[in-house]
Amino acid sequence: MLEALEEAKRALVTGDVPVGALIFDVNGVLIGSGRNMRQGTYDPTAHAEVVAIKQAAQHVQDRVLEGCTLVVTLEPCVMCAGAIATARIPTVVFGAWDEKAGAAGSVYDVLRDRRLPHRSEVIAGVEEDASAALLREFFAGQR
Repeated sequence: MLEALEEAKRALVTGDVPVGALIFDVNGVLIGSGRNMRQGTYDPTAHAEVVAIKQAAQHVQDRVLEGCTLVVTLEPCVMCAGAIATARIPTVVFGAWDEKAGAAGSVYDVLRDRRLPHRSEVIAGVEEDASAALLREFFAGQR
Protein backbone atom coordinates (compact mmCIF):
# COMPACT_ATOMS: atom_id res chain seq x y z
CA MET A 1 0.00 0.00 0.00
CA LEU A 2 2.90 2.35 0.60
CA GLU A 3 3.87 2.03 -3.08
CA ALA A 4 0.25 2.79 -4.06
CA LEU A 5 0.36 5.92 -1.90
CA GLU A 6 3.48 7.06 -3.74
CA GLU A 7 1.67 6.49 -7.04
CA ALA A 8 -1.28 8.51 -5.71
CA LYS A 9 1.00 11.44 -4.91
CA ARG A 10 2.09 11.52 -8.57
CA ALA A 11 -1.50 12.41 -9.50
CA LEU A 12 -1.10 15.70 -7.65
CA VAL A 13 1.26 16.94 -10.37
CA THR A 14 -1.62 17.08 -12.86
CA GLY A 15 -4.20 18.24 -10.31
CA ASP A 16 -5.96 14.90 -10.20
CA VAL A 17 -7.54 13.40 -7.10
CA PRO A 18 -4.64 11.49 -5.50
CA VAL A 19 -5.58 7.85 -5.93
CA GLY A 20 -3.00 5.20 -6.79
CA ALA A 21 -3.42 1.56 -7.79
CA LEU A 22 -1.05 -1.36 -8.28
CA ILE A 23 -1.65 -4.87 -9.61
CA PHE A 24 0.53 -7.79 -8.56
CA ASP A 25 0.55 -11.21 -10.18
CA VAL A 26 0.31 -14.49 -8.29
CA ASN A 27 4.07 -14.33 -7.57
CA GLY A 28 3.90 -10.81 -6.15
CA VAL A 29 5.45 -9.20 -9.22
CA LEU A 30 4.14 -5.73 -10.08
CA ILE A 31 2.47 -5.95 -13.51
CA GLY A 32 0.35 -2.79 -13.58
CA SER A 33 0.27 0.62 -11.95
CA GLY A 34 -1.98 3.58 -12.30
CA ARG A 35 -3.05 6.86 -10.81
CA ASN A 36 -5.97 9.09 -11.56
CA MET A 37 -5.28 10.70 -14.95
CA ARG A 38 -8.57 12.44 -15.76
CA GLN A 39 -7.17 15.98 -15.80
CA GLY A 40 -5.50 16.82 -19.08
CA THR A 41 -6.63 13.62 -20.79
CA TYR A 42 -10.32 14.56 -20.63
CA ASP A 43 -11.00 10.88 -20.02
CA PRO A 44 -13.65 10.32 -17.35
CA THR A 45 -12.70 6.62 -17.19
CA ALA A 46 -9.03 7.29 -16.35
CA HIS A 47 -9.34 6.24 -12.72
CA ALA A 48 -6.28 4.67 -11.10
CA GLU A 49 -7.80 1.19 -11.08
CA VAL A 50 -8.77 1.27 -14.77
CA VAL A 51 -5.34 2.55 -15.79
CA ALA A 52 -3.65 -0.23 -13.77
CA ILE A 53 -6.00 -2.92 -15.11
CA LYS A 54 -5.29 -1.90 -18.72
CA GLN A 55 -1.54 -1.98 -18.08
CA ALA A 56 -1.68 -5.36 -16.35
CA ALA A 57 -3.85 -6.87 -19.10
CA GLN A 58 -1.33 -5.69 -21.69
CA HIS A 59 1.47 -7.18 -19.61
CA VAL A 60 -0.12 -10.64 -19.43
CA GLN A 61 -1.71 -10.35 -22.89
CA ASP A 62 -5.09 -11.41 -21.53
CA ARG A 63 -8.26 -9.66 -20.41
CA VAL A 64 -8.51 -11.96 -17.39
CA LEU A 65 -6.22 -11.23 -14.44
CA GLU A 66 -6.65 -14.46 -12.51
CA GLY A 67 -4.47 -14.83 -9.45
CA CYS A 68 -3.76 -11.09 -9.30
CA THR A 69 -4.17 -8.65 -6.43
CA LEU A 70 -5.24 -5.03 -6.87
CA VAL A 71 -4.00 -2.60 -4.23
CA VAL A 72 -5.64 0.84 -4.32
CA THR A 73 -5.59 3.79 -1.93
CA LEU A 74 -9.36 4.47 -2.13
CA GLU A 75 -12.33 2.12 -2.17
CA PRO A 76 -13.25 1.49 -5.82
CA CYS A 77 -16.28 3.24 -7.33
CA VAL A 78 -19.00 1.42 -9.27
CA MET A 79 -17.21 1.88 -12.61
CA CYS A 80 -13.94 0.53 -11.23
CA ALA A 81 -15.68 -2.32 -9.42
CA GLY A 82 -17.23 -3.30 -12.75
CA ALA A 83 -13.81 -3.26 -14.41
CA ILE A 84 -12.38 -5.34 -11.55
CA ALA A 85 -15.17 -7.89 -11.90
CA THR A 86 -14.79 -8.01 -15.68
CA ALA A 87 -11.03 -8.61 -15.32
CA ARG A 88 -11.84 -11.28 -12.69
CA ILE A 89 -9.35 -9.94 -10.18
CA PRO A 90 -9.74 -12.21 -7.15
CA THR A 91 -8.34 -9.96 -4.42
CA VAL A 92 -8.78 -6.23 -3.83
CA VAL A 93 -6.98 -4.39 -1.04
CA PHE A 94 -7.84 -0.76 -0.39
CA GLY A 95 -6.98 2.02 2.03
CA ALA A 96 -9.64 4.66 2.64
CA TRP A 97 -13.38 4.09 2.49
CA ASP A 98 -15.38 6.19 0.01
CA GLU A 99 -18.59 7.00 1.87
CA LYS A 100 -20.02 8.85 -1.16
CA ALA A 101 -19.34 6.50 -4.07
CA GLY A 102 -17.67 3.33 -2.77
CA ALA A 103 -18.62 0.00 -4.32
CA ALA A 104 -16.68 -2.43 -2.14
CA GLY A 105 -18.81 -2.34 0.97
CA SER A 106 -19.61 1.25 1.96
CA VAL A 107 -22.35 2.55 -0.37
CA TYR A 108 -22.55 -0.50 -2.66
CA ASP A 109 -20.91 -3.92 -2.56
CA VAL A 110 -20.47 -4.74 -6.25
CA LEU A 111 -17.27 -6.71 -5.68
CA ARG A 112 -18.99 -9.26 -3.43
CA ASP A 113 -22.47 -9.27 -4.99
CA ARG A 114 -23.65 -12.89 -5.24
CA ARG A 115 -25.81 -12.05 -8.27
CA LEU A 116 -22.72 -11.40 -10.38
CA PRO A 117 -20.62 -14.14 -12.00
CA HIS A 118 -17.36 -13.01 -10.31
CA ARG A 119 -16.69 -11.97 -6.73
CA SER A 120 -13.50 -10.64 -5.17
CA GLU A 121 -12.11 -10.98 -1.70
CA VAL A 122 -12.00 -7.47 -0.25
CA ILE A 123 -9.46 -6.37 2.36
CA ALA A 124 -10.27 -2.88 3.55
CA GLY A 125 -8.55 -0.26 5.68
CA VAL A 126 -4.88 -0.98 4.88
CA GLU A 127 -3.00 2.28 5.58
CA GLU A 128 -6.45 3.85 5.89
CA ASP A 129 -5.26 6.90 7.85
CA ALA A 130 -2.51 7.79 5.36
CA SER A 131 -4.82 7.26 2.38
CA ALA A 132 -7.59 9.37 3.90
CA ALA A 133 -5.16 12.12 4.95
CA LEU A 134 -3.82 12.46 1.41
CA LEU A 135 -7.35 12.89 0.08
CA ARG A 136 -8.36 15.34 2.85
CA GLU A 137 -5.32 17.51 2.14
CA PHE A 138 -6.09 17.53 -1.58
CA PHE A 139 -9.72 18.52 -1.14
CA ALA A 140 -8.89 21.14 1.50
CA GLY A 141 -6.64 22.80 -1.06
CA GLN A 142 -9.49 22.79 -3.60
CA ARG A 143 -11.75 24.91 -1.40
